[in-house]
Amino acid sequence: MLDFGQFGGLLSSLQEQIKEMEEKSKNTTFEAKSGGGLVKVQFNGAGELLDILIDDGLLEDKEALQIYLISALNEAYKQVEEARKTSAFGMLGGLNPFAK
Repeated sequence: MLDFGQFGGLLSSLQEQIKEMEEKSKNTTFEAKSGGGLVKVQFNGAGELLDILIDDGLLEDKEALQIYLISALNEAYKQVEEARKTSAFGMLGGLNPFAK
């Protein structure tokens, strides 16, 4: 039979772990570059954009700047999402329901 007292304790513990994970992720920085380093972006683990660095040489080439910026942003976002998944699966004791 299901013990709701244990279930409540488990839920409370899980909420604490999530809170800790969110705080830790804000202190983690992810950086991505594109165009050979002409564009660099930084995100924290919460997905917040922290910085964008653009080489002055790109300021006159709008099309290249847009392409490099999109590429760097997408790469950094992928890093953040991968870290989130890894953290979430770590909370589940390493069980990955999506593993093949």
